[in-house]
Amino acid sequence: MTRHLLLLAATAALACAQITGPDVRIYKSVGTTNLTAHVFRPEVSDRTARPAIVLFHGGGWVAGSPEWVYDAAKRYAGYGAVAVAAEYRLSDQKTITPLDAMADARDLIRWMRRNAAGLGIQPDRIAAYGVSAGGHLAASLATFDDHASGQPSGQPSAIPNAMVLISPAVSLAQDGWFQKILAGRASAADASPDEHVDKVLHPMAIFVGGSDTLTPVAGTRRFCGRVNERGGHCEIHVYPGVGHLFTRKLDNQEDDFDPDPKVALDARLQGDQFLAKRGFLNIVK
Repeated sequence: MTRHLLLLAATAALACAQITGPDVRIYKSVGTTNLTAHVFRPEVSDRTARPAIVLFHGGGWVAGSPEWVYDAAKRYAGYGAVAVAAEYRLSDQKTITPLDAMADARDLIRWMRRNAAGLGIQPDRIAAYGVSAGGHLAASLATFDDHASGQPSGQPSAIPNAMVLISPAVSLAQDGWFQKILAGRASAADASPDEHVDKVLHPMAIFVGGSDTLTPVAGTRRFCGRVNERGGHCEIHVYPGVGHLFTRKLDNQEDDFDPDPKVALDARLQGDQFLAKRGFLNIVK
């Protein structure tokens, strides 16, 4: 099927699908702060447990909200999955750091698995979707789960069963911004996924601009290569001539994004097909 026909089929399937949400649930409380999971579901009459996809927004670990990934969550729900847009703690450059966001991501996955029956999901079919800093959180679920300290025994695994990552921050050992917002609690290498690929990981697809200066493709290739060397499956899709989040504005890749529409569409279609081939989405062909 050509890309054009695939787009028509995908659009038609989504247009016909009815979804509900967001159903906002508290999954964790830290002091007086409640962290929420924003749940979107396909509107169906049957009670069959469905695959789930948890979505982590970007924002450099210091900005953003679950609403930033609502469009993707609604699309996934339209394809038959239960989609959960995640809230996590944002770094304040003082006491809250990306380490806290990483812990929140793990706790959300564990909450989903503990509450699978009530959420109507299959606990062994949870995929993670992450954008930029959210890609770091998603990749960290796979690479740091077994290293998490302070977790009571008997907790469900926080490792996702598949991942789709957009311009992910997966190679951070030399990243000055990341080191700064860690506020001395760890070195950047300590929290960099590519430095901690020590087991076989579940399948993942990564989409990145070839001219990305914030999450450079060289580091992404290194991470993907290490995943494959360990016996996992990591496929990387590099789009020449665009930068972070597929922006065409190569001189400013931190804000005022101008995503190339053809590249963004191709990445979306290929990411959806990656999940569909693994049983997470029901896309009409």
